[in-house]
This record gives sequence, structure tokens and C-alpha cells, in this order.
Amino acid sequence: MLAEGDVVLRPIRLRDQRAWREVNRRNRNWLRPWEATIPPPAPGGPLTHRPTYRQMVRHLRAEARAGRMLPFVIEHEGRLVGQLTVAGITWGSMCSGHVGYWVDEAVAGRGVMPTAVALVVDHCFRAVGLHRLEVCIRPENGPSRRVVEKLGFREEGLRPRYLHIDGAWRDHLVFALTAEEVPDGLLSRWRRTRAARASGNTPGGGTSPGN
Repeated sequence: MLAEGDVVLRPIRLRDQRAWREVNRRNRNWLRPWEATIPPPAPGGPLTHRPTYRQMVRHLRAEARAGRMLPFVIEHEGRLVGQLTVAGITWGSMCSGHVGYWVDEAVAGRGVMPTAVALVVDHCFRAVGLHRLEVCIRPENGPSRRVVEKLGFREEGLRPRYLHIDGAWRDHLVFALTAEEVPDGLLSRWRRTRAARASGNTPGGGTSPGN
């Protein structure tokens, strides 16, 4: 479990199903434009479908056991409010992964998602041993872009038609950090940013529905 104030990251569980479904149901319109979808199968190809919650959790757990993924849910004030996954973990000479997330619109703008991302980045760099993390975001997803901008991720460029999102292949911007860029930890940087914002020295912003 990772925690900072009222924000907690913990492994996703089968018994989270009711709370997870309730948050997703309330946030359908908020999440749909940014949510990964499955493209139509090629003629003669295998049929595909969205997994059930239980299938999703079992897949996430299997990938975690294989060292390829870190699946978390996000809690705020003891309530499940979102999900954050470090996926595509590659070892060897690369030691990298990518971060994906979504959050309940009801807590948007409270710093929940930047805090969650900072927690997981520090965990990956300091405890897991990764060297680089990236976040890929649709250019139109302003709230999600503000999360990585607040945290100081570098923008690296555009990946055309990178993921199937909301029924079509969508371009994504790539943002990244390496361990050398945050020697004191990303959470420490985020704390300083929040303190500066609270004192009126920097502008405010939103948080993220997803990426």
C-alpha cells in the first residue's frame, strides 16, 4: 500500500467489484472519450469482447505475478475513486513502463490524481527498480495533460493512431520521466508545487479523468 494524506494506492481486489462498478457507472460520460476500446475484428479473425470485472482482475494479477504490471485502485478518504496501472513493464537494458489512470469526476481538482501518480513513480523508481516511466495522453485530454504538466513530466512527441479509444484509433502525446530527473522523489516535488500553489505563487489546474 502507498499513501500520502487521504490518498491511498493499493492492489485491486475481486471484492472491489461493487464499488468499482458503481464509480464507473456514475462516470460513464466523464470517462468514455478517454477509455480504451477494442477494435472490430478483421474478417475471419477471432471475436473479441470487453472482459468482465473478474476476468480483468485475474488478468491484472497474472501480469503482476509475471512482473509486467502493477495494478492499483485509488482511494480517497477511504472510498474507491479510481484506478492506476503501471503496465508494459520491460526489464533488461530498458527497465521501463507506462502509467495509465482514471479518477472519479467527484474528486477532480483536489490533487488526488497527481498525488497518486507521484506515489507510484517514486515506488517504481525506488522500490521496483525501473528507470523510465511514460504516460501517453490524447492531445484533447486537457485535464490529464495538466496532471503530468504539474508533476514536471517531459513532453517527448506525438504517436499517431497509437491506441483504440472511444471507437477509433487516436493520436497520443508522450510524456516521460527518468529516475535521474527526480533524485529527491516526485512526491517531494509535488509537495513543493502544492505548497507554492497554496501560497498563490503558481496557477491552479484540474485533475484527470483518464488517459
